[in-house]
Amino acid sequence: MAASNGRDLVVVAASAGGVEALRALTAELPADLAAAVLVVLHLPARGESALAGILDRAGPLPVTAARDGEVLLHGRVHVAPPDRHLLVKDGVIRLVRGPRYNGHRPAADPLFLSAALEGGPRTLAVVLSGTLDDGARGSSVVERHGGAVAVQDPGESTFDGMPRAALAATRNAESLPVREIAGWLVRQSRTPVTGDFVRDESVEQEVSRYMLAAGSEAHEGELTALSCPECGGPVYETATGPEMYYGCRVGHAWTSKGLAAGQAEAVERALWTAILRLEERLRLLGRMAERAESRGSNHSARRLRQDAEETGQALETMRMLQGRIDSAGDDLVSHGNA
Repeated sequence: MAASNGRDLVVVAASAGGVEALRALTAELPADLAAAVLVVLHLPARGESALAGILDRAGPLPVTAARDGEVLLHGRVHVAPPDRHLLVKDGVIRLVRGPRYNGHRPAADPLFLSAALEGGPRTLAVVLSGTLDDGARGSSVVERHGGAVAVQDPGESTFDGMPRAALAATRNAESLPVREIAGWLVRQSRTPVTGDFVRDESVEQEVSRYMLAAGSEAHEGELTALSCPECGGPVYETATGPEMYYGCRVGHAWTSKGLAAGQAEAVERALWTAILRLEERLRLLGRMAERAESRGSNHSARRLRQDAEETGQALETMRMLQGRIDSAGDDLVSHGNA
């Protein structure tokens, strides 16, 4: 890779509690920032996002919703829209409706992986407030490709899961208050970087699956006895440094924490279905017992009342189990109007 004036490709990830952190960051970035900035915030799939407008009003840099095929320019901030992964290739923004990552689309890791391949040592990754660990694996890949990583101080973060996970996954990430991260980005953008980097073939294959919005090729890794919480397909396990990475044949991808959270959500959905069916059965048995009593069929009525009592006990057990399931998921209520 040829010499560059500095690290000029910035990728930023946030989730729960991330709107305020993003607003604080963009408020401190100068209008002449010599870098392009790409932002991912976990968003609901439906509806519009007001995040670009919120950030555009926060500071001097122009902020827009990312558009597929748009050329990256210094001094611009591009925000991922709902239900699309934001990627970069050959200096151009790509928006794809590829497989969900840790149950999210957009997600941080696909963006970070594509940026690591695109910019190598020119890449800067920033992880802000959020739960679970999206962005941790991507930060590690950015670092391995010669880039640099900064993480919002976990003590300052509204939710410290993502920052702590990124710190644990990297060797040299800097932990800074969010307003100091802006100064760090400016300094990095003005520090010349040189040198070639070795592109990770496995990362290239993974990013290509998102680019194609499909994962038709067999997934690499060891087949497990687990199933994908998204589609129910078989899950393959691959080691990525100290962590394990999981993917299914159609392309859904998970970190260990993400897979556990996805499984918990799947179990909760199954329990709610069981609760619904048990409630319906309880009502039906009650009606049948009443009809039997009205006809004088006392023996049948007693058996139906006994069945109803056992069904009620099963219903109580299901409700107790449902209350104990911890989804550990990344909730969206903290995103405000984003």
